[in-house]
Amino acid sequence: MTKTQNRIGRHLLWLLPGILILALASGTSARQKKKSGIDDNASAQGLPTLPTSTSEQIDHAIGEMLGAFQVGNVEAMHKYYADNATFVSGSYEPPVVGWNNYVALYEKQKAAFQGMQLIRRNTFIFVHGDISWTSYQWQFDGMYSGRPFTARGQTTLVLNKVGENWVIVHNHTSEICPGQAASPPPPPQQQPQQ
Repeated sequence: MTKTQNRIGRHLLWLLPGILILALASGTSARQKKKSGIDDNASAQGLPTLPTSTSEQIDHAIGEMLGAFQVGNVEAMHKYYADNATFVSGSYEPPVVGWNNYVALYEKQKAAFQGMQLIRRNTFIFVHGDISWTSYQWQFDGMYSGRPFTARGQTTLVLNKVGENWVIVHNHTSEICPGQAASPPPPPQQQPQQ
């Protein structure tokens, strides 16, 4: 891996928690409407369309946060993160502890990426009382400093219910480096006969 690829990878890994959360919500809106029978005309008439199940509530909270992420509204995004949230990347660096510390990295590195697209696959939401965790795989495509960039990985979010709201308390995002995809192990080497 070249120094440039390594630098890009480090920048991407700190930016990805926000990007990946964005992907989590983008693929579920249509499923939510189908599952809950929400009529598009209901929201057009000014009627509230609230999620009904806990999983839908969590998905909705993540979707709202991602909407703020897309428009760069850090304060609106903060509504869905605990002040003491932790952020772990796949690079060998200490976790970032606290919303303000993450935002400083996010804003610094976000400027280098343009035309971002994230595809989320195999999303699972688990709820146990006032704690929830969500895991999914992702593929990121975009431009980094004017050059095409693609990455794949996985994310796990831990959420805590505070009052009536679900907030993200932990975000662990790891990029799968090229060549690390699941593949069969190499055949054992044969010992020369003596």
